[in-house]
Amino acid sequence: MITRLTAAAGLLALSTGLALAQTPTATPAEPASKADSNLKEWQVAKAAKVGLAQALATAESQGDEKGGRAIDADFEKAGSKDPAHYAIKVVYPSGKLVEYGINADTGALYKTENQPIERYFTRLKASDFQNAKTSLKDALAIAEQKAGGGKAYEAEVEKDGSAVQYEIKVAGADKEQEVKVGPDGKVLN
Repeated sequence: MITRLTAAAGLLALSTGLALAQTPTATPAEPASKADSNLKEWQVAKAAKVGLAQALATAESQGDEKGGRAIDADFEKAGSKDPAHYAIKVVYPSGKLVEYGINADTGALYKTENQPIERYFTRLKASDFQNAKTSLKDALAIAEQKAGGGKAYEAEVEKDGSAVQYEIKVAGADKEQEVKVGPDGKVLN
């Protein structure tokens, strides 16, 4: 009788272990591309191995033309064909606009797409970005500091008078925060 109970307990433990081994779970150590699809974008972005500042640097170093400046960055959760990535738009002094896809887990460039600048800009010109006192990278650092050490994951640029200002989303420990940075590097909200 004891032998049967021991054998039954062993089988139960084995089947439970196998069932647990087959249950998918997302852990903080998993890449953002494997994160639970039910998580909000900022929660997935927070787990990304590559920060937005590093992704901006990678995007700005691409292309044949020098002097490109990042003007827009969106974090995208992993999809059926794409990894979790930053979609970063870079404008060059000539007015050329290119969107670069930077993998959020490896930092590698995985796609490049030329964009029609007319479709993107309504009141902004390439020279507005070249003449900006505060770059998008600088605005990211300011926004992260203002948000108490969160991780910036999206950024948008707008025109404020004759200068540009930035709207940056920062993923914090338990929420997202939006920070606006003016052309002089001062926080506006």
